[in-house]
Amino acid sequence: MSIRRVVPNVQVQPEGLARSREFYGLLGFEEVMNQGWIMTLAAPSAPTAQVSFLTEDATGPVVPDMSVEVDDVDAAYAAVRASGAEIVHALCDEEWGVRRFFVRDPSGRVVNVLGHR
Repeated sequence: MSIRRVVPNVQVQPEGLARSREFYGLLGFEEVMNQGWIMTLAAPSAPTAQVSFLTEDATGPVVPDMSVEVDDVDAAYAAVRASGAEIVHALCDEEWGVRRFFVRDPSGRVVNVLGHR
């Protein structure tokens, strides 16, 4: 299994999406995704350098602290479950084209582990 990208997730109020886009635009980030409740900005010269801003999570119980995209989300889920780590949101297929689950890391942070379908 390999990691494709790691993205910090920042929870904001709805009005914070536009302000974040404007501020991080000053640093060179550009909007690459906006679903209304989540907006992702990326560096054009390094597209995996990203940051996401969320007002909520559309289907998850909490806003995760970070997202980790892997090439085999099913293998990641099996490894995490076997370790005994707390699954916060079970493995599922989302309507926006990802397969994902949430797990709590040893420091208490919630990690969204995903793969694109």
